[in-house]
Amino acid sequence: MSADAVRYLVMPNPYLSDGVLDVRAVQPADIEAIRQWRNAQMDVLRQTAPISPEQQERYFAEHVWPQITSLEPSQVLVALERAGVLIGYGGLVHISWSNRRAEVSFLLTPELEKNTDELIALFSRFLDLMKQLAFEDLGLRRLCTETFEHRTRHVATLEASGFRCEGRLREHVLIDGKPTDSFTHGLLAVEWKNGQ
Repeated sequence: MSADAVRYLVMPNPYLSDGVLDVRAVQPADIEAIRQWRNAQMDVLRQTAPISPEQQERYFAEHVWPQITSLEPSQVLVALERAGVLIGYGGLVHISWSNRRAEVSFLLTPELEKNTDELIALFSRFLDLMKQLAFEDLGLRRLCTETFEHRTRHVATLEASGFRCEGRLREHVLIDGKPTDSFTHGLLAVEWKNGQ
């Protein structure tokens, strides 16, 4: 990591790795690729309109970069790399420090999202790294997710990774004009520690 690289003050380790997947703070050079991935996969995100390059720059300038030095950022956005190549991003979002909880966010390149076996393997590895970051490094006590029902591979991977389905939000979102359910999943730090 270069001396001028963006690094979250709250992250004791600038890199987390399991030997295959590496995560590090999102860098300015990453945000255009992230914008393109988000625009190409709006059906799995809470995003309702394409993001322009200017909107992306403004969002990061106003909401991400100022939080890098915070001891209680509302989000910790990380880039996912495999063999030094950027393949996705995600992190911990909607962090509530008073309640010590966060939501897990995850998005791969559109090409990797289409490869079922690779997607499942990478998502599982990412979840393990986020558990380490949340529970060991940040001292959070709970992680949660929201997943649209058509992402069946993601739901199965969450459950295989120890997340429990906590509810189904019926017709919670409209995707291509069609009412779609969402699943909520959660994992407690104590469950994770007991399962290790």
